[in-house]
Amino acid sequence: MSKQNTIFGIYPIIEALKAKVIIDKLFILKESNNPKINEIVLTVENTDITINYVPNEKLNRLTNGNHQGIVALTSPIAFQSLEDIVENIISKKEKPLFIVLDQISDVRNFGAIIRTAECTGVDAIIIQKKGGAPVTGDTVKTSAGAIFNVPICKVDHIKDAIFYLKASNITTIAATEKTTESLYNIDLNKPLAIIIGSEGKGVSKSVLNIVDHKAALPLLGEVNSLNVSVACGAFLYETTRQRMI
Repeated sequence: MSKQNTIFGIYPIIEALKAKVIIDKLFILKESNNPKINEIVLTVENTDITINYVPNEKLNRLTNGNHQGIVALTSPIAFQSLEDIVENIISKKEKPLFIVLDQISDVRNFGAIIRTAECTGVDAIIIQKKGGAPVTGDTVKTSAGAIFNVPICKVDHIKDAIFYLKASNITTIAATEKTTESLYNIDLNKPLAIIIGSEGKGVSKSVLNIVDHKAALPLLGEVNSLNVSVACGAFLYETTRQRMI
């Protein structure tokens, strides 16, 4: 993790919050009972900031310094409200396009997805507060700056976001190998949200159970999976192709 993306120590973090520095994640010592840290938690509990309780070894790896039981990871962007973004986009576009990332963990994959999303006209990217890749300098670099052009929404639970999208008349489709349905047999020329799963586990079972469609890409070689950012690109460009016909 790049040191320029971290703030550590109780009072530096308090001052950063007062100065409206955009913080993505807080790492807090598991056994901490420091009242000042408790005040910080209360300050951020209704925000998009993710709180992770971790052992002291994790904090030492992040800082190599006197962290005082708390480390903040800053973000180069501000996160958007899902409800505000969806309402605004569907009021302006007949066929909006969203990406939902189900706990993508690698910052470079995240950045590559953002870059392709921007190139294919994605209106917003939805991520979960916990379990996903942070927005770091590496994310910005891999996205080639596209991260500043695509709104990113943080939600507490991916399933709730999908229910909200479906209630907004947006068709949801999950990219998964756990289906016999080919991507190329599905109509993508409609209001759409594409769900992309994590590098190791793919789209979670609970999410697969609620989407409108599950779709797979043909794999004709010996390797039985694609890099997640490559798979996302294939889904996005098939969507683009159908919409250009």
